[in-house]
Amino acid sequence: MSAIEAISQLVLWERQARSRGLNEELAACYWPDGTVTTSWSSGNARDTFIGQRPVDYATALPLVGRYAAPIVHVSGDRGYAELPSTTKHWVDLDGNIAIVESFMRLIYRVERRAGEWKISDMTAIDEADTIAPEIPGTDLHIDAALAKQQRIAYRWLAYTRIKAGGEIGSDGIGTDRPETVAPVYAKAEAWLNHK
Repeated sequence: MSAIEAISQLVLWERQARSRGLNEELAACYWPDGTVTTSWSSGNARDTFIGQRPVDYATALPLVGRYAAPIVHVSGDRGYAELPSTTKHWVDLDGNIAIVESFMRLIYRVERRAGEWKISDMTAIDEADTIAPEIPGTDLHIDAALAKQQRIAYRWLAYTRIKAGGEIGSDGIGTDRPETVAPVYAKAEAWLNHK
């Protein structure tokens, strides 16, 4: 298997393991010092990400992810992959069930150690999201003022998290603020070139 194939399978399996709640398999995708940066988690993958979910994600409700083919860059024992991701998750919103669909780019920095590829870092870039009632026609009683205060790159993720009693910063990585995205790619390129 080529490095590009191995990395592609690694990042796709990481997503499948995550959405299916396969925590041991998910942990095996990351090096012990591997890190993540998402809208709700930042730090060591095993300490802050694996086996955990943000407050608005109810484990009893569906979580469905769909992923496009990754674009992979390789140089020696390092690489990075960009994986387009669409995730739908069902949330309890003030007694009604809503479906939040989020669109992201996931940037994985990967490394081969002793012949094995694993993830050294995964950083999520939020692009946009939508919300809809599970039952068409249901009034979700959206607080328009609160919704308008949230950034468009992750408005409904933020809205439902706040309504569930959680927190989310306004300084996350999102395509609505290109200055937050450029450093992610710069870091990936530097990683690839061992700088």
